[in-house]
Amino acid sequence: MLPKALPGMVERAVNDEAPFEAERAGLTLNSIGDAVMSTDVTGKITYLNPAAERITGWSREAAAGHPLEDVYRIIDGTTREAVQSPTVSAVREDRTVALPPNCVLIRRDGAEVPIEDSAAPVRDHRGRVTGAVMVFRDVSTTRALALRMAHQAQHDVLTDLPNRLLLNDRITQAMALARRQKTKLAVLFLDLDRFKHINDSLGHDVGDRLLQAVARRLLGCVRGSDTVSRHGGDEFVVLLSQVRRARDAAVSAEKILVALGAPHRIGQHDLRLTASMGIATYPEDGADAETLMRHADLALLHSKDAGGNSYRFFKAGMNARAIERQFLERGLRRAMARNEFVLHFQPQVNLKTGAIIAAEALVRWRHPQRGLVPPAQFVPIAEDCGLMVAIGRWVLHEACRQARVWQQDPNLRPIRIAVNSSTAELRDREFIVAVRDALTASGLAPRYLELELTESFLMQDSRFTAAQLQALRRVGVQLALDDFGTGYASLTCLKRFPIGRLKIDQSFVRDVAHDVSLVRAMIGMGNSLGMRVVAEGIETRQQREFLQQEGCVEGQGYYFGRPLPAEEFSPLLGCHALRPPSPRRSSQHASPPRRERLHGNGSSRLRKQSGGKLTAPD
Repeated sequence: MLPKALPGMVERAVNDEAPFEAERAGLTLNSIGDAVMSTDVTGKITYLNPAAERITGWSREAAAGHPLEDVYRIIDGTTREAVQSPTVSAVREDRTVALPPNCVLIRRDGAEVPIEDSAAPVRDHRGRVTGAVMVFRDVSTTRALALRMAHQAQHDVLTDLPNRLLLNDRITQAMALARRQKTKLAVLFLDLDRFKHINDSLGHDVGDRLLQAVARRLLGCVRGSDTVSRHGGDEFVVLLSQVRRARDAAVSAEKILVALGAPHRIGQHDLRLTASMGIATYPEDGADAETLMRHADLALLHSKDAGGNSYRFFKAGMNARAIERQFLERGLRRAMARNEFVLHFQPQVNLKTGAIIAAEALVRWRHPQRGLVPPAQFVPIAEDCGLMVAIGRWVLHEACRQARVWQQDPNLRPIRIAVNSSTAELRDREFIVAVRDALTASGLAPRYLELELTESFLMQDSRFTAAQLQALRRVGVQLALDDFGTGYASLTCLKRFPIGRLKIDQSFVRDVAHDVSLVRAMIGMGNSLGMRVVAEGIETRQQREFLQQEGCVEGQGYYFGRPLPAEEFSPLLGCHALRPPSPRRSSQHASPPRRERLHGNGSSRLRKQSGGKLTAPD
C-alpha cells in the first residue's frame, strides 16, 4: 500500500515550496526501493524516482510531460486486456486506489514486469487536488515464488507429475465433463513389481532415477488430455479422461506394460521392470473420485495376486477378497514373532538308484485359527508388504539348522539342503552376510547348502547379478537355476553365471509325451555346460524312465515323496532307496500338484496353480 507520508512529500518535492523539505523529500524518494511516479491533474508525468526509471525504462527527463498512459502501460496478466491506471480514480474520487491483482507493466522496451501499485491524490496547501502520486514495485520474484509454491503443492517433487490433490481435482472435473457429454473415463492404478528390491539393493539414487524414467514413459503412453500422477512410492495413477468403452482402457494398459517392460538404462545398470495395474471406469465403478480410486486399487491387488505384469478390471466381488487379504496381511506381520512358520522337506533323488541326495525346504504358515496356510495364499502378500526378506532369512537359518541336525545323526547320510531364494533376498545388500550367518550359526559346511534362483533374477541388472553370484560361490554354497524353461535365460546367460544345476520346470515334465524334443534339448544343454540336471514334478514311472534314458541324473516329485515335516522326513534318510508309491496310493493323489516352492519372485510362478507349485495340500 502507499505510505501515508508520500503524497505530501511528493507535493513538497515537486512544488518546491520549502527548499529544505524539498531536498529531504528528494533524497528520500531517490533512495527508497519502491518506484514513485507523480502526475499533474491532467494526467501528465511530473516526476519519476530512480526506481521508477529502472522499472519503466523511461528516464525522468524523457517521461516529463508525457501522458501517463505512454509511460505507465498496464495490462491484466491473465486476459491481456488493458487496465486503467488507478490515478484516474484517485484524482476523481480523492482517495487512495490500488491496482487489481495480477497486473503487468509494459516497459518502454516492450518487456513485461509484474507489479503491485497504489495511487493517492496530491493536494496543495489549500487542500485542492493537484495531481496524483503512484507507488509501485516489481513483484516478479514474489509472484514467481507464489507460482512455484502453488505448483509444488500440487505436484510430486521427484517426478513433477500431478500429486493426489491435483489428481482428485482432475478426476472430479473429468467426471463432470463425462456426465455432460455422456462419455466414460477410466482410472488405471499402477504399482511397479519388485521396485523395492531394486531400491534396496542398488540404492535410493538409482531408485529415484528409475521412477523418473517410469514417469517419462507413462507420459509417452497417454494423450495430452490425460493425466499421469504419482501417488507415492512406486505407485502411479493414470486418468484417461475420455474413453468410449472399457476396451480403450485395456489398450492403454497393454501399451504401458510394453513401454515399461523395455530395459531402463540407469547409470551402469540395465534394469527391467514389470507393473501391475487395476482399472476402474466411470460411471460403472464409482460416482466420485474416492470410490473410483478405491475400486481401481482393489483391482490392482488382484493383478498382483495373479503374479504381476498384468492388469485387472474392477469387479464387485473384489471387496470380499480385499477383506480376506487384509486379514492375512495383519496375521503375517505377527507370524514371525509368534513362531508360526514351519518347514516341510521334499526329497530330491538319484533317478538311477532312488537314493535321496538332497531335500528342498518349503515354508508353511501355521495360522492359529486356520491351520496350515499354503504359500499361494501368503507369499504374494508377503512380497507386497516387504516381509519376504525376513521370512527368507528365517527359512535359510532353519533349513541350515535342520540339515546340520540330520548330519549329526550317525545313522543318516549327509545330504544337500536346497533353499529357494527370492529376488527380494538376492537383491538385498545384506544377503551374503545372512548366508554366512546361517552357516556359522548352524555349523553346516557351505557345500551342503544350495540356493535355488529364478531366471528372472538372472535377467535383471546382469552386472549386479554376476557380482552377487560370484560372492556366493566364494562363500562355498552351490547354485541352482530353478524352473528352467519358464523364463528368458539364454545360453550366454547360463555360461556367464556360476550355476551348478538346472532344474527343468515341472510343466515340461508333466507333458513330456508332447515335449520330448524340448526336454531332450534342455537335458543336453545342461550336460554340455557341465551342469547337473534335475527334473521337477515327476509323477510316473514312465516319466522317470524317459528322463533317466535321456541323461537326466536327478529328479523330484510326488512319485518319490510329498513335502513332509522334519520328523516325518528323517526316516526317509535312513532308507537305501525310496520306493515309488503303490498304485493304490498313487490313485489317491492323482490330481495333487507336483511340487511346491518357498517363494518365487512375485511373477509368473504364482499363476501356475493348476500345475500345483503353490497349492499342494498339507
